[in-house]
Amino acid sequence: MSVTRLVTGSGAPTALRSPRSARRGAAALGLAATMTFAGVAATSAPVSAAADPAVGPVFTDGMAQPVFSTNRNDWLREEVWVETPIDSDGDGRNDRVHAEVTRLRETETAGLKSPVVYEVSPYYAGGNSVANHNVDHELHEALRPGKGWMNRGGSTKDPATDERLAAAGVAGVAEGDEAVTGTGPQPAISTSHESNWLPRGFAVVHAESLGSGKSDGCPTTGGRNETIGAKAVVDWLNGRAKAYDATGREVSATWTTGKVGMIGTSYNGTLPNAVASTGVEGLEAIVPISAISSWYDYYRANGAVVAPGGYQGEDADVLAEYVYTRADRQICRSVIEDLAKEQDRVTGDYSAFWDERNYLNDVDKVRAATLVAHGLNDWNVKTKHAAQWYEALKARGVPHKIYLHQGGHGGSPSVNVLNRWFTRYLWDQQNGVENDQRALIQRENRTLVEYPEWPEPTAADTELNLAPGTDGAAGVLTGDKTRLGKPVTETIVDDASKRALTLADAVTSPNRLAYKSGALTDAVRLSGTPQISLRMSFDQPAANVTALLVDYDQNGKAKIITRGWTDPQNRTSISKTEPVKPGSPYRLDFDMQPHDYVFAAGHRIGIVLLSSDYEYTIRPTPGATLHLDTTKSTVTLPLVGGAAAFTAANG
Repeated sequence: MSVTRLVTGSGAPTALRSPRSARRGAAALGLAATMTFAGVAATSAPVSAAADPAVGPVFTDGMAQPVFSTNRNDWLREEVWVETPIDSDGDGRNDRVHAEVTRLRETETAGLKSPVVYEVSPYYAGGNSVANHNVDHELHEALRPGKGWMNRGGSTKDPATDERLAAAGVAGVAEGDEAVTGTGPQPAISTSHESNWLPRGFAVVHAESLGSGKSDGCPTTGGRNETIGAKAVVDWLNGRAKAYDATGREVSATWTTGKVGMIGTSYNGTLPNAVASTGVEGLEAIVPISAISSWYDYYRANGAVVAPGGYQGEDADVLAEYVYTRADRQICRSVIEDLAKEQDRVTGDYSAFWDERNYLNDVDKVRAATLVAHGLNDWNVKTKHAAQWYEALKARGVPHKIYLHQGGHGGSPSVNVLNRWFTRYLWDQQNGVENDQRALIQRENRTLVEYPEWPEPTAADTELNLAPGTDGAAGVLTGDKTRLGKPVTETIVDDASKRALTLADAVTSPNRLAYKSGALTDAVRLSGTPQISLRMSFDQPAANVTALLVDYDQNGKAKIITRGWTDPQNRTSISKTEPVKPGSPYRLDFDMQPHDYVFAAGHRIGIVLLSSDYEYTIRPTPGATLHLDTTKSTVTLPLVGGAAAFTAANG
């Protein structure tokens, strides 16, 4: 065990309030510590628990230890409004971001300088009752004003609202925290992160995104103004922006080192990606959890209008309306109306509107060490967001790590994992985290396994063919082209009322095509992004196309592992709609959501094709017919061990 002591401050030293076991253990073992004062390193005697002569954090085995007070009444709190360089609500003055700081008393009394754990959210003030778009209409149909809206919440408590607020910790109490009961100013935003990081010497800042709570400006669902607003807090912490208290007095952040780590889940995790993409100085680390990397991929997929899981019919305008909780409820009306027009639910095309909300455009500017966390079964913010962001950071040499778990939306790495990350990049302790294994994955049996990188470096794209079945029964998923036989055209009759899992489970159905491998004689691991290549024709000028990757157990029961969607009218570009001529065959190449999954021995790997997906796509009137040329259609799976592994295990 190694113990490091960082001494800060000047003048009369103050003893730490709460000596903890890590320091006591160091003293008992007689371990030497490294002391740093005014930038000069020296060797000291063992750290003593009886009377500590200096104020500063303690590091054991590369992690900051909870040696400061855990009593919230000992902490200092202040409320500020940070000025931004933009006026997104058009009121003639620059927008201000409402933020609250929680810091140690030692930053005031003993000269302690703290790095900052920072979370910004549009959810802290709650959410409005909103209505989602109707999805039961014909494809490429523009709904008339006043038509096709449905209440998200129903007649009772809105579970979607509850989920969004819970993910953001809106109630002000995160898991492991307690209600604030002290006297004096109390935070109106949140207490999340405080119990983890204040005792370890960090400060915590919570801020409300533009258009929400006590912040000015307008919500724009990932627009540039939201990025600038969140960035302004980092600038203030580094002396480059002004902030004011409730009386209008200017407030400076003299208590911080200027090193900032952003963290959050969902929208709260998306904003760290956005701010990091500006390259702002002082943002040293981010932990985006279930975070969006491109808003197009949240509400669209390969030209198709596709909902986030659990929010059928939601779109950028609906989410903006939901988080528009500032006191003035009229000033941003025109902004939200423009969102509704520019998001384009008719064609689903990628446009300048979506390009503004694509943080991958500026990934070259990212310098913040990034710890990506995502649920492998997150169908709200789908896994593509984590995979493409992580891949782009890898390619550019940004310090990176990924944590993938078996849950859905949300799910943070452990405090120890976060501690090593923040200690390395915010306290600048050389704990070697950059030399750790890059990927931490929770396997199907819930054990955590470390891997050198993700996707698994030994995974190789494996092209498999679709051999037709008979009378609607499942065909064969095979790597052997000799099994294809003569050219065969199979058909799918669209019925959007039938759910994907029901169709995958069906022994026969006119509404889907299914192809299964043989029973596996050994486990086969998928790691990466499956790809679909189909040769199809249509009897109508518009159709949805959906593909499922399915695990069939020994009893033939289906489990959907991942899925993908496309609009045939965007077959050559997500930015361009091209009419489909009924009867003409087209090549459709599209991706499924990335995954890391082990197909167990005795199971079968399946591919299921359907048209509309009840839970995600627009749901037109049933009856459209899709024709698949099986001999010219393939699926490519990134399998560990590649084609040889599939062939060996395919019984």
